[in-house]
Amino acid sequence: MKVIICGAGQVGWQIARHLSGEKNDVTVVDSNPDLVRRATDTLDVQGLTGFASYPDVLERAGARDADMIIAATFSDEVNMVTCQVAHSVFAVPRKIARLRARSYLDAIYSDLYRRDHLPIDVVISPEEEVAQAALARIRSPATFDTEDFLAGDTKLLGIQLDADCPVLETPLKQLSELFSTLRAIVVGIRRAGSLFVPEPGDQLFAGDQIYVFSHSVDAGRALEIFGKTARLPERVLIVGGGNVGLTVARALEAGPERMRVRVIEKSRARAEVAADALERTIVLHGDGLDAEILREAGVDRVDAVLCVTDDDKTNLLASVRAKTAGATLSIALVNDPTLVPLMSPLGIDAYINPRATTVSSILRHIRHGRVRGVYSVGDSEAEVIEAQVLSTSAIAGRQIRDIDFPEGVLVGAVQKGGKVVRASGSTRIDEGDVIVLFVLAADVPAVETLLQVSIDFF
Repeated sequence: MKVIICGAGQVGWQIARHLSGEKNDVTVVDSNPDLVRRATDTLDVQGLTGFASYPDVLERAGARDADMIIAATFSDEVNMVTCQVAHSVFAVPRKIARLRARSYLDAIYSDLYRRDHLPIDVVISPEEEVAQAALARIRSPATFDTEDFLAGDTKLLGIQLDADCPVLETPLKQLSELFSTLRAIVVGIRRAGSLFVPEPGDQLFAGDQIYVFSHSVDAGRALEIFGKTARLPERVLIVGGGNVGLTVARALEAGPERMRVRVIEKSRARAEVAADALERTIVLHGDGLDAEILREAGVDRVDAVLCVTDDDKTNLLASVRAKTAGATLSIALVNDPTLVPLMSPLGIDAYINPRATTVSSILRHIRHGRVRGVYSVGDSEAEVIEAQVLSTSAIAGRQIRDIDFPEGVLVGAVQKGGKVVRASGSTRIDEGDVIVLFVLAADVPAVETLLQVSIDFF
């Protein structure tokens, strides 16, 4: 597949890394020569310096025979024009654009993206993706990561194991025997900074970060087995009233949980916009790092504090200060992946990486075969792939134990006839089944080969 990626920032670079590692023909375009040089020096890609919306630049990038263009520059307007040029001049079949401005994303204007208007096949909104990730963290406070699959019937839970976890040093095979009715399986373990797929005889230790696939009905019980409680927060404090914070506050107001929410916003203009848009939420104008403002917001009584300003360091420090003042749970928005190792020493419970959420959204639309969902785990260390099994797929009609999956792959869940079944070695994978796989990054190409029969885009 020939792909042109416009924008060589963090998102563009990560997508280029994924696709070039899978032997696709990738060209990266950016107006910043340093970003292009970084991509060509570190990845097996071609690079071109120039403005992505210019027809001559796209032609030099190979747009005439490209299968897909991904417009992920920092400008919404450049991304939109790039897709228009790719369609009108070069007839590129598949066009994906990253758009940030709320006005472009309003549902009442969705007709804008028809092929005879602005021909964008897929619109990705980083702010919306981040807001949804933040909501998932708030609603699952015992986890550092969580994502729904199979239309919400199953969950991926990221759990930090503490010293009081009751199943430490217990082989995973024995856990399956002890809790035979539990529809949950440990699919990944991060230990000493390294992520791996466990064997049945592997044990769990304090300090491990584990990824567990669980039926949604069994998620609470799974958390208890690993020493966590599933109590929902009642009081939430949001530091940052921009697009992300406002979206989260609106969702919490409208949600069935009826959580009590307060927002702190440093910009008076944004604070006024948030106050006008929210009905039951109290909005405070002030600095989220100010101890007096935090006290006024009742930080000592909140169950969760979500720090989503546009500055990583502010989010980290505000999370630490809130935890020190008595907040039960802290969640920070962090763009810079080099800051992630500081989370645990600082006592921050969970973080949201906008790059990872955006990469997951884009990957969902460029995977081969009948792929219905993709989630990028950690710093692109692994992927969770949800896919429907096609009749001529290499895995159709075979038991899981007989399928030649790579070592870095585990089946997390299987859905048959709309019902989720517990995956075991004897489970037969049939045409029409939907499977969810935990796949280490190096093994993604091999899994795609098993899933596909021809190159389709979904």
